[in-house]
Amino acid sequence: MSATARLEEIGVTGPGELEEPGFSGLTEKHRRELHVHCYRMLGSFQDAEDTVQETFLRAWRRRETFEGRSTVRAWLYRIATNACLDLLAKRRPQPATGGEVLWLQPYPDRLLDELPTDDTDGPEGVAVARETIELAYLVAVQHLAPRPRAVLILRDVVGWPAKDVAELLGDSVNSVNSALQRARAGLREHLPAERQDWAGGADDAQARELVRRYTDASVVADIDRLAALVSDDIRTSMPPTPGLYVGRTAVVDYWVKSGFAGMTGLRSVPTSANRQPAIGYYQWVEAEGAYLPLTIDVLRLAGGRVTEITTFHDDQFPRLGLPESLRKPPTNRA
Repeated sequence: MSATARLEEIGVTGPGELEEPGFSGLTEKHRRELHVHCYRMLGSFQDAEDTVQETFLRAWRRRETFEGRSTVRAWLYRIATNACLDLLAKRRPQPATGGEVLWLQPYPDRLLDELPTDDTDGPEGVAVARETIELAYLVAVQHLAPRPRAVLILRDVVGWPAKDVAELLGDSVNSVNSALQRARAGLREHLPAERQDWAGGADDAQARELVRRYTDASVVADIDRLAALVSDDIRTSMPPTPGLYVGRTAVVDYWVKSGFAGMTGLRSVPTSANRQPAIGYYQWVEAEGAYLPLTIDVLRLAGGRVTEITTFHDDQFPRLGLPESLRKPPTNRA
């Protein structure tokens, strides 16, 4: 097969498509899935954004080397994975043993909805896509060394065969298979035990009611009601602020000592991130005559309880599509 025919077979209709503006059209349609791939690798929305930009820049500079031996999509995934590995090689130290990931950022569901759907994926593929974007998975993956992390994501999430991953990493297939087994074992060590029991939250009536009750108790800072809604082994963190609180007693003590128990003038707006229920909180600021952004709670639910609360700062509000301010109190229903 000629080089031209090979390019046409994978969707490149002619040499012009590897030049502007054809190149942009050919690559931009993969932007969202590449961004999610980099986000899984890096755990940071902003770092993923920067890495996708770097990916497209590298692709443009190397466009003449693309010979059509793989799809444009696979070619971009290779470049993106290497860009992630380059960033991780010079990144800050690995997470503390306590489990917090200080650079963790939420991924808005409204952007995840932009991902292309493939009818051939079936229920199993949909479940994998959902489970591997949850914050619990993201945190666990960040505890793996960069190359095993890449192997795990490319094999178990993207679905690449071992030989393609080996080619990308310059390893043997046996080495890739061994790395995959080690990565899976390491992942299990850091995943919550009940993670597989979580039914997905937003689509479950019981879960919606739990989120509603949690939200109602939060806006009036009712610590006793909140304590009754969380699990015995509840975990809370607030990246990028260091600190992981585990267990109902520790979490309640943190709420009291941090001043949350005495907060007033709170309102909430429901949202979702990482395919999990989330709530944006606002606090009344008299000088502004409005409720201004405060924090966002992303919840993990299991067994009819809130089992993890990851709290993010107000700078995440615009990304999650939340209002910049509230002039009138909205209903506090999630």
